[in-house]
Amino acid sequence: MSEHHIPLSRYAQLAGREIHWLEWGAANPPDASDAPDAPVVIAWHGLARTGRDMDELAQHFAARGFRVICPDTLGRGLSQWSPLPDEEYTLRFYARMADALCDELALERVHWVGTSMGGAVGTVCASGLFEPRMKARIASLVLNDNAPELAQPAIERIRAYAGQPPAFDTVAELEAFFRTVYKPYGWLSDAQWRRLTESSTRRLADGRVTPHYDPAMVRQFSAHDNDYLIWPHYDAIEVPVLCLRGAESDLVLPDVVAQMRLRGPGAAGRLEVIEVPACGHAPALNVPEQLEPIEGFIRAAGR
Repeated sequence: MSEHHIPLSRYAQLAGREIHWLEWGAANPPDASDAPDAPVVIAWHGLARTGRDMDELAQHFAARGFRVICPDTLGRGLSQWSPLPDEEYTLRFYARMADALCDELALERVHWVGTSMGGAVGTVCASGLFEPRMKARIASLVLNDNAPELAQPAIERIRAYAGQPPAFDTVAELEAFFRTVYKPYGWLSDAQWRRLTESSTRRLADGRVTPHYDPAMVRQFSAHDNDYLIWPHYDAIEVPVLCLRGAESDLVLPDVVAQMRLRGPGAAGRLEVIEVPACGHAPALNVPEQLEPIEGFIRAAGR
């Protein structure tokens, strides 16, 4: 692994909270002079996950001259937990965080790749309805198994496992849990399952291990019933959009994708949809068959 493919771990106060991210690629400080104009990808993870889910994507793009930013959302991974969960575990606040991150890194144009929740954050950023400056900053949007309307039974399924995370005596038991609950991600190598586990594990006061996030983040669904019903944001998007739908997804339904084709960027001919075989919610973005179409889309949008 070359020096440009070793991520830099960074922290900053963004929107009043300490946020952690990994920075990959040619523009890693202190080497920013190496490639000051390197195209930038912001890769944003899903609801109960961390930025480490984007390692393979980040390595892929960093090896091809991109700068890749992989944040831990507020309440996840190494980022601070919110003392105001009902107010801050919301798409509006996450958009504020994203705007502050772009300010911190002086990012003028970025390509956004978002898995699940990360796709919704990208959608509300690209619309500019919450943070007007973000509309001009986002050059393209990749939605990894995300849409402006999500299937309610799937939301309830996610709430059930995310809101009451289990605890185990051993990391091996936690890995077995992750392999079960995230089976819809598709194929992962044993090493990738191990990294997924180790990068999203925290130890409780009693010594047991549990997933590394604030369980209160699921209050987003009770305090803000329709936070993920974001058609007005989708309709306002004016940049190219790629939607990767897990062929077996229970969250993004085919009839919603059909609506996406008729509205907003779909109606304007700026929507591309790819069905990802042998995956549900959500493709892990860890194999060439998934990464290469994203790269092709981003390069075309950059032109």
